[in-house]
Amino acid sequence: MHAIITGATGMVGGIVLQHCLKDDTIKQITSFVRRPSGITHKKLEEIILTDFTDYSGCEEQFMNVDIVYFCLGVYTGQVTDNQFKEITVNYTKVFAELLKKFSPEARFCFLSGSGADQAEKSRVSFARYKGIAENYLISQFANIHIFRPGYIYPVKKRISPNFTYRLIRNFYPLIKLFGSRFSLKSTELGMAFYKTGIQGTNQIVLENIDILKIKTT
Repeated sequence: MHAIITGATGMVGGIVLQHCLKDDTIKQITSFVRRPSGITHKKLEEIILTDFTDYSGCEEQFMNVDIVYFCLGVYTGQVTDNQFKEITVNYTKVFAELLKKFSPEARFCFLSGSGADQAEKSRVSFARYKGIAENYLISQFANIHIFRPGYIYPVKKRISPNFTYRLIRNFYPLIKLFGSRFSLKSTELGMAFYKTGIQGTNQIVLENIDILKIKTT
């Protein structure tokens, strides 16, 4: 199989990449990233993009694709509202248009988030823009799976994007007490994301509790 991964230098995308590298059924991996990952492997082709609305010269990489793991994104508050929309909506649409042209039957796994609003009316930018992206993908692909995790606990220590994320990380043991609807570990999400790409699921939208069920089956 041929898999495409976007955002493989990020928390979830990096975990998915490691699973794919170990999977003998995946013979080819194309990874679109903002910066080099430092990972080399005989079946990995890493393509560095400075503009995720321009895949000029990359059309060949979209041919004969079986699985897409779309993990590209940015944290709320890291960029302006216009930039957040550009990354969340426009990046998704441009990528999807190329995939639809060359590999329309590919299984598309999209990393969204809890609270995404498919009515596209939320006053919260994250919810509204994720909802727009979700709706577009559903309209384009029959084999689409949208992941809406709650709080993602980073198992591997990393630099938190802001104070709020650092604070929430410290309170994760308490958050976990609220049950499987609200949080999960990065490793749990990464495994479920990877497995869905390989074996599929009958659900289009997977909330936090659904993601954890995939991980444990």
